[in-house]
Amino acid sequence: MQANEQRTISFDRHSGKKRLYIIRHGETELNRKGIVQGRGINASLNDTGFRQADEFYRAYHDITFDRIYTSTLLRTQQTVQQFIDTGLPWEQLPGLDELAWGEYEGRESTEETRAAFRTMMKNWTDGQLDFKPPGGESPLEVQKRQVDALDTILGGPGENILVCMHGRALRLMLCTMLQTPLSEMDNYPHQNVVLYVMEFADGHFRALESNNSKHLSQPVL
Repeated sequence: MQANEQRTISFDRHSGKKRLYIIRHGETELNRKGIVQGRGINASLNDTGFRQADEFYRAYHDITFDRIYTSTLLRTQQTVQQFIDTGLPWEQLPGLDELAWGEYEGRESTEETRAAFRTMMKNWTDGQLDFKPPGGESPLEVQKRQVDALDTILGGPGENILVCMHGRALRLMLCTMLQTPLSEMDNYPHQNVVLYVMEFADGHFRALESNNSKHLSQPVL
């Protein structure tokens, strides 16, 4: 297999049923300013992000979640902190971390950085999935650690699972779950605190809800 080829991912090794409620973290100031965060920036939510987290909690606190998984980054924990505070089991998984954007993390948006991102996205949509920013990660590298995270989640206890992660990582995760090429990642929207509900049964995932923002007072456009 060539370095840039996507391997076929099977979850047949897992039995039983699960329902995963997957959200992106709330807004941070870097989100608001259009600055890339990535795996290396451990930013906090801003006021809007905390409001979004509260709105999600009020809309979904009646669901009997069995377990919570977040990335290792603060913004995902803060987004579901109200659920954590109820005493639900909570685990941080590095496999849920955002893609590492390397030298572009924390940099102001300029024509140079925008051109670099356009080049990067073109490589990825053209199937060059081993292409990565300097000092960062490729989609294939992210997928590898995401599969480890999914194995943990699917092999763990409980049926209703709350997962909080990151935008680009969420797009890649949905590709893996739904067996679509990673080069099609941009087909999955990923605004702050939108919800995807994924059902797992008989070794396969299917989407029950996609890009749901109805719980937000300022819905995604």
